[in-house]
Amino acid sequence: MMKLNPSRHRAGIFWMFVTGLCFVAVTALVKHMGSRVPPAEAAFLRYLLGLIFLLPMLKDLREARLTPRQWKLFGMRGIFHAGAVILWFYAMTRIPIAEVTAMNYLSPVYVTIGAAIFLGEKLAMRRIVAILIALFGAAIILRPGFREVSSGHLAMLVTAIVFAGSYLTAKIMAGEVKPTVVVAMLSIFVPIGLAPFAIAVWVTPSLNDLMLLFCVASFATAGHYTMTLAFAAAPVTVTQPITFLQLVWAVLLGAIVFGEPVDIWVVFGGVVILASVTFITWREAVMKRRPVTPVVHETKV
Repeated sequence: MMKLNPSRHRAGIFWMFVTGLCFVAVTALVKHMGSRVPPAEAAFLRYLLGLIFLLPMLKDLREARLTPRQWKLFGMRGIFHAGAVILWFYAMTRIPIAEVTAMNYLSPVYVTIGAAIFLGEKLAMRRIVAILIALFGAAIILRPGFREVSSGHLAMLVTAIVFAGSYLTAKIMAGEVKPTVVVAMLSIFVPIGLAPFAIAVWVTPSLNDLMLLFCVASFATAGHYTMTLAFAAAPVTVTQPITFLQLVWAVLLGAIVFGEPVDIWVVFGGVVILASVTFITWREAVMKRRPVTPVVHETKV
């Protein structure tokens, strides 16, 4: 049995805490930019400017001998991810930050469902109940019939599903090539997938907007890196609950900086979804099976 290491666990918690701050910074910057740059163009520029972070991965990319099947899967993942990123940028201009954050918690739930359908992962009754509870959490956030369900909400619902498709494809490829190759191929294919949509709505961005989008790319890259450090230091069952803090930061940021009202039902729904995801992750650890359900941050832009 693996011995508990409190210092390593504390390090994992710390790095996941930093990860949450990085991704909240991403949402804050995109929210601040607003609709000055169309969502498709903003998403394209975020990934185009982020190509600079691809440089350390070029050696592994050159050495990879990808088969035609792998090229197709990477291309398919790029399409999934490009669509999800456009929808996410769109939702950020339409609904409060807290609602975007809370609804993003659904992605790991959809991954669990997709793993059962496409990867043959078995769904025990406990996991089925957890999934149903998570979907109930989404209903709490949306409250159809009691409030207007806007295009931004619908965009986030689809975003979570499409991000799940991207993650499942990455999960398949992670067992065949180096992780750096998986990341590099995403960085290449996403801007290619976004380019036609960006060109169709192109407006000349200001220097300030370009700087903001480069900061978005930097914080997103930093967030994925610190998340990797968190996973290396502690089990996911230790770091997963820390992702709840991102909802706290999002609520505070929306209220203090952007004047968005605090909706207790959104917070409650987000907690219900995250509790469900945490339970599913814990069950995967208890059953000692290959983890399928990702943490919330793994399905980010």
